[in-house]
Amino acid sequence: MTEEIVRLKNVHKQFGSNHVLKGVDLTIHKGEIVAIIGQSGSGKSTALRCMDHLEIINEGEITVCGHRLASGIKHQALRQLRTEVGIVFQSYNLFPHLTVEQNITLAPRSVLKMPTQQARKTATRVLAQVGLQDKRDMYPEQLSGGQQQRVAIARSLAMGPKLMLFDEVTSALDPQLTGEVLRVIEQLAADGMTMVLVTHEMAFAMKVAHRIVFMHQGRIHEQGDADVLRNPKTAELRDFVSNGL
Repeated sequence: MTEEIVRLKNVHKQFGSNHVLKGVDLTIHKGEIVAIIGQSGSGKSTALRCMDHLEIINEGEITVCGHRLASGIKHQALRQLRTEVGIVFQSYNLFPHLTVEQNITLAPRSVLKMPTQQARKTATRVLAQVGLQDKRDMYPEQLSGGQQQRVAIARSLAMGPKLMLFDEVTSALDPQLTGEVLRVIEQLAADGMTMVLVTHEMAFAMKVAHRIVFMHQGRIHEQGDADVLRNPKTAELRDFVSNGL
């Protein structure tokens, strides 16, 4: 069995009286691509954010890249975790006053203490990965939404992560720009990157993911390969698929 990258065991998360995650169990192995789908409010983005310790769980256990994520996790361990896990959100979160290259080299230089020349070489490599080598000196406002999202992906790749998390990264984009971003993710999949995608792009999930996880009311309701969407076993997934595909 390949190396375990993510393990969630009986994970519960509450926001006040709102019980968002109700005992989630999930294991993801090295090189695996898992797509998490479900209606708004099903807990899929919360589950993803717990994997990067952006949300602190109320109960259960999470281990990511060998780090046990508990409420008392040491600052040093959390820093290490953030170098090993890349996360890309729906909003690109680029610094508007920095060029594309500066956005990408900032974390490698400040967190990894990478020399400037090496950081610039890394920026060149990751920009090539996302097809934006010619945009290195531009500012975010000069780019389309799809290009900004690809820069956000490049910025995460510059840290050399073991795991990439994508939270609805195409939901703010029109279909053409969505295609640009999905092609980059597809290439990462081909290169063997371990990935968890929260997505509403069903056709893409079927094409790229090794496993599709359907969340419903805070629990994993059904999971499997692409066939799970072709032949749902539960009424809830059948309803979701008939609305989403």
